[in-house]
Formats: sequence, structure tokens, C-alpha cells
Amino acid sequence: MRMRKKKHLEDRLADCAALWSNLRADSVRFDADEAPKYLDYAAIFGNGNPVQLEIGCGKGGFICELASRHPEVNFLAVEKYANVLVSACEEAQDRGLTNLHFLWGDAEYLDRFFPPHSIEKLYLNFSTPFPKNRQATHRLTHPHFLTMYRKILAEGAHVIQKTDGRVFFQYSLMQFSQCGYTLEDVSLDLHADGIEDNIVTEYERKFIEQGLPIYRVDAKV
Repeated sequence: MRMRKKKHLEDRLADCAALWSNLRADSVRFDADEAPKYLDYAAIFGNGNPVQLEIGCGKGGFICELASRHPEVNFLAVEKYANVLVSACEEAQDRGLTNLHFLWGDAEYLDRFFPPHSIEKLYLNFSTPFPKNRQATHRLTHPHFLTMYRKILAEGAHVIQKTDGRVFFQYSLMQFSQCGYTLEDVSLDLHADGIEDNIVTEYERKFIEQGLPIYRVDAKV
């Protein structure tokens, strides 16, 4: 089912244009021998603070709260759907966050935009599990993505994944291990384990209300 376009979407995106950049494949094309088009973090944020990234930020509740708690860190958030992206941008704008910038596009070509080894932490919150085997290459913990992440993550960086899907979580743990990541912290019930400083996402709250466990892993490069 296709997502219905929000009313006045273009106008709303224009109103917060300073908060997002367009990295969609149909807007940014590469020739086979063309150099990467790396983002200039200093130009975006006006400082040299460390940079963290969320892929699939949804309406932005998690990343906005994280940016609010840590003004000493710069945050980038990728979202592929404009209908959702605009809500995230508007929340960041309402909060007056200057250390958060959104990227409209897919995760497929992030290594063409992010300077090598420049991201200190990566968040994957409730990514689509793509349960059918023929869809496995779309999972954000597929070896294709994990290999790409290693190109943009700094040495010793962490990937934090949260999901409600047990099978997807088991798959992710196996892929992290096989791709050379170190599993530093694995939780089979995040809220029962009482991990500190957890920010509850929109999806997470729904799953908690249904009594479902939340799975979490901290994988180190």
C-alpha cells in the first residue's frame, strides 16, 4: 500500500529546508568513475564536533531527543520517505536543534556521501526486517550494508540496533559476527535488563504496550 502524500508537503519541506539535504538516487547520480560527493560536516554544523548517524529516523522522536541531550555531538539522520521526513524536520525545528541535520534518501549509497571513518556511532532502530529470504539484501544488517558501514565508521565505533523481531535479531547477530564486529552488549529484553539512557522510540512504545520484548545489541567495529 502506497503512503498517501501529506497536504502541503512541498511547502512544509521548504519551510525547514535548512534542516535537510536531498540524497535521493534520482536527484544525485554518479558516473562509474566519478569521485564521491562527501558531505562537509563543518559547513553543515559550523563546528568540528563528532558526528553520529541514525538510518531510518521515521518521525524523528529518537534522534531529536538524542540531539537535545547531547549538544556536544552532531547528528545526521537518514529517511527515505518525504512524508515522514517532514515531521522529523518540523520537530527539530520546533525544538531549536542546531546539531541535527536530516538526509532524504536511501541507505544504499551512504559511502558515496560520508567521508571514510567519520561516524562515531550508528543507530538502527526498528528497521524493516524483510522476512522473506529473497528480500534479505534489503535488510540493514545484511553483509552488504555491514561492509559499507565499516567504510564510514571510525575505528572503535559502535552500531546500536534495536528491534522487536526475534528472527531478525538472530540474523543480525550472526551477520555482525561474520563481518568482524564485536558484540559487546546483547539484550534479549531491553526493558527488563534496565539499560540506562535508553530513548523509547514510537515503535518501541507500541511494542512495550503489547508486552513484547525489545532486543538490543551494541556491535563494535
